[in-house]
This record gives sequence, C-alpha cells and structure tokens, in this order.
Amino acid sequence: MRKIKGSSSYLKNQVRKNLAKAALCALIFAAVFAFLIYRFLSTLQVGILEEAGLIFLLAPLVAFYFYLRKYHIYSGGWQGEKQVAKLLTSKLNDDYYLLNDLYLRDGGGDIDHIVLGPNGVFVLETKNWSGNISCNGDEWQRVGKRNFSGSPTRQVKRNAAKIKQIIDANPNLRALGIWVEGVVVLTNNHSAIHLTNPTVPVLKLSQLTNHITEIKNPRSYSREQLEAIGKEIVKQKH
Repeated sequence: MRKIKGSSSYLKNQVRKNLAKAALCALIFAAVFAFLIYRFLSTLQVGILEEAGLIFLLAPLVAFYFYLRKYHIYSGGWQGEKQVAKLLTSKLNDDYYLLNDLYLRDGGGDIDHIVLGPNGVFVLETKNWSGNISCNGDEWQRVGKRNFSGSPTRQVKRNAAKIKQIIDANPNLRALGIWVEGVVVLTNNHSAIHLTNPTVPVLKLSQLTNHITEIKNPRSYSREQLEAIGKEIVKQKH
C-alpha cells in the first residue's frame, strides 16, 4: 500500500499538548505545595498567606485532572488509528493509497483515514472504545456513559460527504464519478458491539481489509487518477 504525504498529525499533537499541559499543572501544584510546607515549617502556624495558598492549590489540581483526562482520550484514539494504519499498510497492495489523520480547513474537521482504491474511496472513522456498545441507525449508546451523544456514523457520513465535495469540485475528477463510502472501525478487542440497521458499515478491525477489497464497482480507477484525487484532498488540509 502506498502512503500519500500530507497528514496533519492532529491526534499526535493533541496527545503531546495535553500531556505537556498536565505536566505543567503538576509542577505548579508541587511548587505551591512546597512553598506552603516551607512557610508552615518556618512559622509553625497557618497564616492568611497559607490559607489563600490552600485555595490556589485547587486550580492546578483541577486543571491537571482535566488535561490528563483529555490526554488519555486522545492517546486512546491515536493508538486506535495506529492499529488501523498498520493493518492497512500490511494487508493492502500498492493499488491502494492511504491518507492518515487529515485535518481539513473550512470546518471539515479531523478525518482519521482515507483509503483510495481502484474500486473507490473509503473514509474511515476509528473508535478505540471498550465495553458494551450499541448502534441503532445513527444512535449510539455506551454502557456506563451518561449523556452520551456522539455518533460515529453521523460523523463519518459528514466526512465522506466533505471528501466527495472536494473531489467533485475539480471538473476532471468529477467526470470520473468517484464513489465514496464512510466506514466506522472499532479497534478495541475488549468491546462488544450490538448493531441494528447502521446507516454505514460498522466493522471490527479484523473485518476492515476484506470489506474494502470485496467492494465491487463497475468503474475502476487507475493509480494516476487515485494520486490526483489524493493531491486534491491534501490541498484542503489545515
């Protein structure tokens, strides 16, 4: 499988940023805590400054928890994307092209993977979720997650429509009648998925490459055409 350069490394950057922010908050907390201990040992009493300092300890502690939680969320997503990219590159031949972690400008948002093949274009939304998951149409639920409102199927349909729009904006590519499909990929082995009429294919990681290669399309796209499509998409990255 061939890779097209132009990824945005969005998730990798978010992992690093949130880990750095969590570490900074931890340092601030440690510095304030050490100062308060020093003041207390010096005076053996708690004064106004120490009382105020105890209140200020809460801010970096809360911020540390907030950024650490975001770090774990983005890190889990990044690990899932790496699994998908590794599988695709090892299983698909050089007739296929791969774009990873593309962040589009103009409100396009983050797209985990785009596979360009002789039988069409596949826009992938990767989720590294564990536990019991159910999908009914476009409505998703996760056991133990209150007020869960995320819908990977809706998200990947929006992303697929955006990619189709980008391709068709080029008259030469529009004439090819490119077929674009959105696919949700669940990478976590510790998940159980219950599907009821999903609006797009929802697959386990092990099912992905077979699904891509078995799709039949009356039209076949050449490597030159796929490379042109890839370049057109990369132009739209943030």
